[in-house]
Amino acid sequence: MTVKVGQQPVRASEGDRAATLQLIIALGRALQALERAVRPHLAECGLGLTEFAVLEVLYHKGALPLGAIRNRILVTGASTTYVVKKLEARGLIRRRAGAEDQRMVFGELTAKGRTLIDEVFPAHVERLQQAMAGLSVSQKRDASRLLRALSLHARRTTGEQITEDD
Repeated sequence: MTVKVGQQPVRASEGDRAATLQLIIALGRALQALERAVRPHLAECGLGLTEFAVLEVLYHKGALPLGAIRNRILVTGASTTYVVKKLEARGLIRRRAGAEDQRMVFGELTAKGRTLIDEVFPAHVERLQQAMAGLSVSQKRDASRLLRALSLHARRTTGEQITEDD
């Protein structure tokens, strides 16, 4: 594996190559296991993972432009529009034009959506805590710090814009 540092390609050591691949596998397996832990509860509540993610971001951040929702939940624009339309049809969120720029469309929770997420979110967090109970609080904080550093570096290498919230 060759990695560019500045303008100079640098050959990664075999140890780094193996550790990189092991980390990718561990991250993927951890994410799959966490999704398996929360998916049944969300399904009981009539929500998929992406639908829950949209409701959760609006719950914690308030009304947001659809593009900001897309960026926060890490799905494509078309998928965001599809999920927003489904949630809107169920009366859980509403779309509205921006006050300053009518072309900007915001998503926001309805009273029905807020009631649902008020009920679902505490149980969701409980399931996540159960699934992550194998780590101490200190280990969770260390993992969060390391994964944030990894995410920021990887996003910078792809030229992705980084914001204060990242």
